[in-house]
Amino acid sequence: MTAVGEEMHALVERLYPLCRSITGDGVRATLDIVGEYVPLQVHEVPTGTQVLDWTVPQEWNIRDAYIADGTGRRVVDFAESSLHVLGYSVPVSRTMPLTELREHLHTLPDHPNWVPYRTSYYKPEWGFCLAQETLDALPDGDYEVRVDSTLADGHLTYAEHVVPGQVADEVIVSCHTCHPSLANDNLAGIAVATFLARALARETPYYTYRFIYAPGTIGAITWLARNAERIERVKHGLVLACAGDSGQLTYKQSRRGDAEIDRVLRHVLSASERPHHINEFTPYGYDERQYCSPGFNLGVGSLSRTPYAGYPEYHTSADNPDFVSPEAMADTLAVCREAFAVLDRNRRYLNLSPYGEPQLGRRGLYDALGGRSDTKQAQMAMLWVLNLSDGEHSLLDVAERSGLPFDSVAGAADALHEAGLIKT
Repeated sequence: MTAVGEEMHALVERLYPLCRSITGDGVRATLDIVGEYVPLQVHEVPTGTQVLDWTVPQEWNIRDAYIADGTGRRVVDFAESSLHVLGYSVPVSRTMPLTELREHLHTLPDHPNWVPYRTSYYKPEWGFCLAQETLDALPDGDYEVRVDSTLADGHLTYAEHVVPGQVADEVIVSCHTCHPSLANDNLAGIAVATFLARALARETPYYTYRFIYAPGTIGAITWLARNAERIERVKHGLVLACAGDSGQLTYKQSRRGDAEIDRVLRHVLSASERPHHINEFTPYGYDERQYCSPGFNLGVGSLSRTPYAGYPEYHTSADNPDFVSPEAMADTLAVCREAFAVLDRNRRYLNLSPYGEPQLGRRGLYDALGGRSDTKQAQMAMLWVLNLSDGEHSLLDVAERSGLPFDSVAGAADALHEAGLIKT
C-alpha cells in the first residue's frame, strides 16, 4: 500500500496549486487531471438552472490578484497561493489607504503565520486573506488593490465515473472539488476516491459504483436534482473528505443510523482493531447532509480521519501537502476497500435443508477443511451460516452474532452455496 499512498500523495501535490471554487476553470482543470487516472463524464449545468430549492450561480474565474505598496512591490500575491483571495471576489482595481483596505482583509491572529481560507459565494464582495504577521508589517499609506476576476453567466461543472457491477443497484462515492489549495480538506478525498475507483475497476463488483466529483453543497444538490430517476437505485453511499491527516479514522453515520453502510463501517473498523470513532449523524458537515436530507434519506455516511473543523490547520494554508501523508491516505483507501468488499458479499441466504443439520461430510465439506489452520473457525462458520440462513439474516448478521470474521462467514456461504445447501 505504500506505493499507492505515494501515488495518491503525488496527485494531491499536483492538484494543490489550482484555484478551485464552486464553479470555474479551476474545477475543470482539476477534473482534467483526475481524468488522466479514471475516465470521467463531465457535466456542465448552465447558470440560472433551478436545482431543488437552489439556483446554479454565475461562474467565477480569476486570472490575477494582488495588493501592492507604494513602490509597486506585491505584499499579497494570488500567484503565490490561491488562498490569498476571498473566494468569488468580484473585480476591483483601486488605490486606497490601509485603514480602508483593512475592512477587506482576513487573518488568523491566533496563528499569525497562517493564511485563512474564506469565501463569499452568494454575496457580492471582494477581499484578501493573508498572514497576520504580514498585515502587522504593513506601514500606513496607500496601496494598489487589484482583483482581475469575472463573475458571469457560465456553468457549474461536476463529473462522474461509473464502475459497472453485476446489478444496476448503486453505491455512490462522493467527494467535493470546490476548495482551492487545501490538501486534506478536499484533495485527499479526491485522491482516495480516484484510486478506489481504479481498484474497483480491476474487479467485478456486485454493485455498480458511481463516483461523484462535485463542488460542495450546490454540486451535490445539482446532482440530486438531475438524477431523480436514479435515486431509487442508490442503495448505499459514502462521502470522502479529510482523508489524509494523521488522526484516527472517523465514520459519521447516515441519517438513518442503521443503514447497511453504517453497520458495515462499524463492523469493519471494529474488526480491524484500528483506533477509530463512530459519530452520530448531524445535519452539518459535508455532502452527506444533502444525500441524507429527509426527502431522499439515502443510506450515505461519511468517512474521514479528523473530521471537518476538528484540527487547527482546517481551512488554512497549513493544510498543505506536508500535512497529509501517503500512509494515512493508504489506510483510508484500505478501509474503503474492506468495507465495500463486505458490502458486495453481504447476502441473505435460505437453507435448503433446514430440518436438522445436513451431513457435511458426504458432500466433501469437512474434507475441504482438513489441514487448514483455521479448521475449527471454518467449521463453525458453516454451522452458523446454515443455522441463520432463514431468509431474514444477512451474512453480516451472522458475523456479528457469531463473532467470526466476515471473510470466514462469506467463505462458508460460498462453499455451502456451491454444495447446493443454501440459495439466495
